Amino acid sequence: MTSNELTLAARRIWAMILRNYYLMRGSWPRIVDLIYWPTLQMVLWGFITIFFLTNSSWVAQAAGVLLSAVLLWDVLFRGQISLFLSFLEEMWSRNLGHLLVAPLRPIEFAAALIVTSLIRTLIGVGGAAALAMVMFEFSIFDLGLPLIVFFLNLIVLGWSLGLVVSGLVLRFGQGAEGLAWAVVFLIQPISGVYYPIAVLPDWLQIIAAGFPSSHVFEGMRAVLIDGVFRADLLLNATGLNVIWLAIGLGSFLISVRLARSKGLILQMGE
Repeated sequence: MTSNELTLAARRIWAMILRNYYLMRGSWPRIVDLIYWPTLQMVLWGFITIFFLTNSSWVAQAAGVLLSAVLLWDVLFRGQISLFLSFLEEMWSRNLGHLLVAPLRPIEFAAALIVTSLIRTLIGVGGAAALAMVMFEFSIFDLGLPLIVFFLNLIVLGWSLGLVVSGLVLRFGQGAEGLAWAVVFLIQPISGVYYPIAVLPDWLQIIAAGFPSSHVFEGMRAVLIDGVFRADLLLNATGLNVIWLAIGLGSFLISVRLARSKGLILQMGE
């Protein structure tokens, strides 16, 4: 290549770099996404390390706790991400505008997303649970009746978060899609999925108490380790879920109204 061709090539490359720079600079969700994952991994595994260092015999005494935690965590994750993906599929196909001018009310749209999420979660988590029985001779169904209330509380929280994120995408556009993956994992360290809430600093325990997931996973460990079903933890989780579901539905409906008034819906799609 001649020097002139190299110069032109360098300019084209620099133009693409600038394009991505301006894209990042104008979208705070993309910037947060860059910092978020390394920080989350450091915090989560830091707490896991602290717990194992101070409770070396915990795993040996509580067979199946980690597998139960993984499967129940997947209920929360799948509940949230399945709802959001169903919403995204309508947006990517540019069908969202058609749906919201049809005789379909926003609350009915939200209800359809919730039911679809339930079906997807049952299929996904059910398959993983069956595989755990084959590969590890472990059945989460041994939890019995508590498993049902654990499942319901976690999936309702997942729906609430999925509705919040869907509303954010309606309001801020596709640049906010990364929040779908970030939001649910943001609460993982304070949910006590793999360790008791007591491992957290005192100020973080106060925040954790506001999330249904922390009460669910504490209740799971009480059943598996102590053989006790904590009704108080169940009531705490259920009461908090009523609040979170109201927040999720409310934010989604408000975002739909704002998107309609600002003409944002028809601008979305691939």
